[in-house]
Amino acid sequence: MGKRAEPGAATTTAVVVAPEAGWRGQGWVVGGGAVVLGGVLAFHRLVPNRPGRIGSLIESFLPWGGVLVVVLLVVALVRRSAVALVALLLPVGVWVDTFGGLLLPGEPSGGRELIVVQHNVSDENRDPAGTARALIRSGADLVALEELVDPQVGVYEKALAGAYPHHVVRGTVGLWSKHPLSGEQVVDIKPPSIAEEWSRGVRAVVHSPYGDAAAYVAHLPSVRVGVGGLSSQRRDESAALLGRAVAAEGVGPLILLGDLNGVVEDRGLRPLTSQLEVAESGFAFSFPAAFPVARIDQVMARSATVGRIRTLPATGSDHLPVVARVTLR
Repeated sequence: MGKRAEPGAATTTAVVVAPEAGWRGQGWVVGGGAVVLGGVLAFHRLVPNRPGRIGSLIESFLPWGGVLVVVLLVVALVRRSAVALVALLLPVGVWVDTFGGLLLPGEPSGGRELIVVQHNVSDENRDPAGTARALIRSGADLVALEELVDPQVGVYEKALAGAYPHHVVRGTVGLWSKHPLSGEQVVDIKPPSIAEEWSRGVRAVVHSPYGDAAAYVAHLPSVRVGVGGLSSQRRDESAALLGRAVAAEGVGPLILLGDLNGVVEDRGLRPLTSQLEVAESGFAFSFPAAFPVARIDQVMARSATVGRIRTLPATGSDHLPVVARVTLR
């Protein structure tokens, strides 16, 4: 006969949990994360911008949601979770619908095109002459520059003069053109909260072989990311002023080139993106030059199509130049 347990003796019971149960639970967690990510990608406009302009902050890095999708996909495959894989169809579909077109080569040009370059050359650029030579090699019809300061502006004017006989500089922004310019004027985009002298907008009419086009060059105020979120009030105010100037422009085709300190998905640029077309393809992350994570250097147009946008090799600036083909209608 077996021994009976003595009264008061401690007894232990072994509980065995099937490994599959924990794995299934983790699959549901991954699936839930996929649904949340898909919701953010699809409905980012519904994310409130207060406090800390959190909505704009999310939109600034929205394309990188694709990296999170890949990470979740790898985890789902490792966990062999059918639930997670099905849930991932949501963010994959939303990302492809939103950004997939940017991966395509773009439509072939039908003529009537201008090659344009946008570059914040940096007021700390130690090689303005080398930067100018790099921009000339692009073969662009129009070159827009920001952060032009003395004595660098004189270097750019001298170095670019041979390839670009027409140019205008107002404040710290300028436009160089292979084609004649007229109607040069300052565009007032200074936010009300800035009291000091501040001029970062210029407009001119380009007399191209395909007709006249209004060209705007702008440098919107910088934004900062801190513990309180995104600081973009001045940028948003400047974008609204620029949007009014663009809306009032009487010349048909219009090209906007500039360091707008925001991505096209950022709601702070809605005064511009609501009335202008953006690049059809290409991510062209331009900032910071050492490890670009966002394209804040933009080419937009009205009554014209912006084809594929891409970056050029690094210069002496903390921004990469971007180049695009703009087809006038």
